[in-house]
Amino acid sequence: MRLSRGVPLAAALLAVTVTGPAPAAGAADDGHCARQERVRVPGAEFQRSACLADLTTTGLAGTPYTDTADQAGLTAKDTRSPSGVPGIQVDGYFPDTSGFNATHGWHHDAQFVIRMPDHWNGGLVVTGAPGTRRQYAVDRAISDQVLALGYAYAATDKGNNGADFYRDGSRPGDAVAEWNERTTQLTRAARRAVAQRYGHAPRRTYMTGMSNGGYLTRWQLENHPELYDGGVDWEGALWTADGPNLLTSLPVTVARAAGSARDEDLYAAGFARGSEFLWPYHEKAYWGLTQKVYRAEFDPSYDPGCPGPSAGGTVEQILAPCASDATYDYSSRPASVHRAVARVALTGRIGRPMITLHGDLDALLPQAADSDVYARMIDERGRGGLHRYYTVLGGTHVDGLYDTYPDRLRPILPCYRSAFDALVGWVERGTPPPSDRAVTRSASGDVVNSCSLDDAAARGR
Repeated sequence: MRLSRGVPLAAALLAVTVTGPAPAAGAADDGHCARQERVRVPGAEFQRSACLADLTTTGLAGTPYTDTADQAGLTAKDTRSPSGVPGIQVDGYFPDTSGFNATHGWHHDAQFVIRMPDHWNGGLVVTGAPGTRRQYAVDRAISDQVLALGYAYAATDKGNNGADFYRDGSRPGDAVAEWNERTTQLTRAARRAVAQRYGHAPRRTYMTGMSNGGYLTRWQLENHPELYDGGVDWEGALWTADGPNLLTSLPVTVARAAGSARDEDLYAAGFARGSEFLWPYHEKAYWGLTQKVYRAEFDPSYDPGCPGPSAGGTVEQILAPCASDATYDYSSRPASVHRAVARVALTGRIGRPMITLHGDLDALLPQAADSDVYARMIDERGRGGLHRYYTVLGGTHVDGLYDTYPDRLRPILPCYRSAFDALVGWVERGTPPPSDRAVTRSASGDVVNSCSLDDAAARGR
């Protein structure tokens, strides 16, 4: 198989096997990459297995086994990442009819990565790509840390990706619905693949993710709690049939870019006072693009000419909004549009413990129109005892913006790591996490790499 970008194999690469021909013999059962030859991902159309000296981004940078470009902007520059985790990596894909994902030159969607460290703690962590990124997107943010803790790790590209993801499927909502299906599929397959390597199924399985990965965490714990023991939701997107959702909060941002909306209109839509310094960047990089592609996914008849068969061929075209979206009114759209959103909507009926984190300065998914609402939905479903909700003061949607505004922002990643530890203590030791609260920024210390959930003021719902 042609490897991505023709990058030569790193010196750390010890062995590679591809399904089809007889695999090379693995290491001894108690040694490095034990039982590699036994690992077959159930349902995969293709897989490639590699025995690696280090499964973290430190060891994989410059090899075909991660993609640092797809991780851009998600973490702060000075984020410290663990390294030195030897084990097996399995890359592959499930049967699919779309081909947006060109990773490894495969041009095939439903790609996945599964990593199995030599020193396993008995657990599995599953995630899906944020935004419209692909399976390696959160390697630095999530994979590195959980591998260092001893967990096996699995991630999916969600079955479609890139700015043209809305072209996948035959009816409105199909592309996003596939995200949920692919996450469920990978979880089941990864649990069995892990059992093949280690001799027994994971004792604990956790679901987690950021942005769209956070949405997947919410949906999985609502719809397939039998697969998981808990989850951490990092600023997950909220979809509800009658709103709020992205199509109720983002049109005003397009109107602002067109000069037909005031700051007060954004506040009314949920955008936080104090986040104004982030708006020019989001206007150029996020708002117009996000509104037009999700509106095309759920409501393609509103403006068939924009974005049309593609979101654009150049960066400028891709990021440019559709002018018609400045006057988009989700509440007045036909019932068919609301039914399309209902197919992927959240209910708040989580069936396993979950921790939610959201930055108070999120300028893409404003907290007031997202996690605040979802926390109330959980309470209304009588599931509040399974939920903790932490507002990260100074946090915004992507940690990379901290490098531009270090005096105004703080990264969420260290708080996420603390939240993951708190979830494990909750599930495995019965230690309740701190109550819902706003996590403050310490006056001193390394804000990029440390966060205490106790350093906070209690908050109610």
